[in-house]
Amino acid sequence: MIPETDFVEGRTVRLIASAYIDEPAVAPLADDDEEQAVLNALEGLTSARLRASALPLGVDPGELLNESYGYGWSFINAAFCHAKPPGNRFNDEDRGCWYAAFGPAGAETAEREVTFHMANALREAGAAQELVAYRQLLAGFACRFHDLRDEPGHPSLNPDPAAGYPAGQALARSIRAGGGNGLLYPSVRFPSGSCLAAFRPSVIQNVRQGDQVVFAWDGVRMSKVS
Repeated sequence: MIPETDFVEGRTVRLIASAYIDEPAVAPLADDDEEQAVLNALEGLTSARLRASALPLGVDPGELLNESYGYGWSFINAAFCHAKPPGNRFNDEDRGCWYAAFGPAGAETAEREVTFHMANALREAGAAQELVAYRQLLAGFACRFHDLRDEPGHPSLNPDPAAGYPAGQALARSIRAGGGNGLLYPSVRFPSGSCLAAFRPSVIQNVRQGDQVVFAWDGVRMSKVS
């Protein structure tokens, strides 16, 4: 019963760790380009982004993108192939999705959402001091989405992950089963912000890099430093 809306937006904001953009994960282990190529090939043997046999249960290899898409195809695939247990608000551990923020406060909304989770992770790890850098990935959309922006009391938007995540994951499975592309919803961590969860790699368009942002953790809270 969630209403659908036509969503046309050229600039949505997603934050990913800068390390995933600035250099390949295996780069520190290699002395030259030839060694890095060998390590990349070895990594590809078990990479869910690159091999159908390594895909999580909820991902169909036929829906993943390849080099013909252009810049950003591997980042999109990674969002769907590397879900962490027990999942997030609108995805379970068997299938990820592409989360982003949009609207006039899109950048700040993305920052609030990401730093909420990063702060929890650092707190649980007992970290006393840390610098964390992210890069904006900007993307466009022109498709239909289910829309929860007028339903802030929906169970899936409960701020407590223990309550909100199971409801959101069930809703996402229902929408995907019905052929839906994803959800628009009010940010749970930034009251005036808007977010989206895209359930299909094919609806994500024109990926490009935006600004880098750096946050400092002092053992209690995250603060933006640049």
